[in-house]
Amino acid sequence: MGARKRIKADALKEDKKKKAIAILRNCPTSTQKMRLVADNIRGLDVNKALGILKYTGKAPARTLEKLLMSAISNWQQKNEGQRLEDSNLFVKEIFVDGGRVLKRLRPAPQGRGYRIHKRSNHVTIILGSTNENQNDN
Repeated sequence: MGARKRIKADALKEDKKKKAIAILRNCPTSTQKMRLVADNIRGLDVNKALGILKYTGKAPARTLEKLLMSAISNWQQKNEGQRLEDSNLFVKEIFVDGGRVLKRLRPAPQGRGYRIHKRSNHVTIILGSTNENQNDN
């Protein structure tokens, strides 16, 4: 491995240490329904996002709340010496991708069958800290 490649790889490793990531795969909700809730918390402070998810009436909000708690826990594992209150965590990125689709048949009139698509999705949350942005500048 060349010097530039090694330096770039080390920089990527250090950048990955600063981020806290949580991924939920094959959640049995359509991507459209999940994106409606995910758009509400994108870019917000973690405490504010948890409050919004707690009082949102939609069903995907509960799963996103658990996933956000998991991302916070992952951040605490990586940064054992720092306090959560001092770090000013926020939802840096959140995106919802389509997962597998279960195809089913429903009986229809005159011997036909209607296709039913049971969709699922993959959700990824990446947390960032405002302290790390201040240190870089």
